[in-house]
Amino acid sequence: MSDTETPARKGFFSRLKEGLSRSAGGLVQGVAQALTRRTLDQAALDELEELLIRSDLGVDFAAEVVTELKRTRFNANVTPEEVRGALAECIVPLLRHVEKPPRFNTGRPHVVLVIGVNGVGKTTTIGKIARNLGRDGKSVMMAAGDTFRAAAIQQLTVWGERTGSPVVSGKQGGDSASLAFEALTRARAENIDVLLIDTAGRLQNKAHLMDELAKIVRVLKKSDPAAPHDVLLVLDATTGQNAISQVETFRALANVTGLVVTKLDGTARGGVMIPLAQKFGVPVYWIGVGEQADDLQPFNAESFARALTGAAS
Repeated sequence: MSDTETPARKGFFSRLKEGLSRSAGGLVQGVAQALTRRTLDQAALDELEELLIRSDLGVDFAAEVVTELKRTRFNANVTPEEVRGALAECIVPLLRHVEKPPRFNTGRPHVVLVIGVNGVGKTTTIGKIARNLGRDGKSVMMAAGDTFRAAAIQQLTVWGERTGSPVVSGKQGGDSASLAFEALTRARAENIDVLLIDTAGRLQNKAHLMDELAKIVRVLKKSDPAAPHDVLLVLDATTGQNAISQVETFRALANVTGLVVTKLDGTARGGVMIPLAQKFGVPVYWIGVGEQADDLQPFNAESFARALTGAAS
């Protein structure tokens, strides 16, 4: 089966629901167990609160949901489906304020610095973004700024071939700031719409990483005082609560303007999106639920909430 046949056979909500099945499965089973008596009494509410915390939805959110259910449905006869629907209704407004599609149209080129720890799928995500932007009619250039990993340079080169996007790269171990400056100069000369710059993600030495990112930003601003126009942080959903500490770390290093959350199909920790939204309020531009280019899609709060809770669509 070709890649082009897959989206026609199955829409993104179906793939999202399938991808979040591990996260949703725990919630569905847990809600059913908590409501074995069908009455939403205090014991059931306590079980639900513990379930939500275990599912990475966060202590604050769990307390808010239980308070709301106690106010509206305490001691009522309810079904697991009703509780999951109510849970989705509580999640949607929390996520709605971070449902903001990216607008890469501030100028030519619109410079996007992509950051994140190694292993989150950062380089692959850049390739998928390039594919999506290309389909939207935008010209894209990619810069292999993670010069310390030969695999990252090779990977981005492959994505450049797949998407028909030029890739600016240098030798392994080269200066990433100089490469970013070269890429911006070339992107402007070629009238490119969006320049996506990959970066290293070694957190073992935060001081070195901070200096490197600061140097890239400083050098870019010599060519364009407004650059970078966006700083995207890529997170791996399988890390669960550790994603929160990653946001804290990288926000201290750079002005993060948007999030991309990957690997939601490989984890039971998809609920971490809720505390991320509550704690930081950073826009979520895309989410990823698979390996294919079409499995990276703009974030939709309602679809995500219903897929996560197993509520009816």
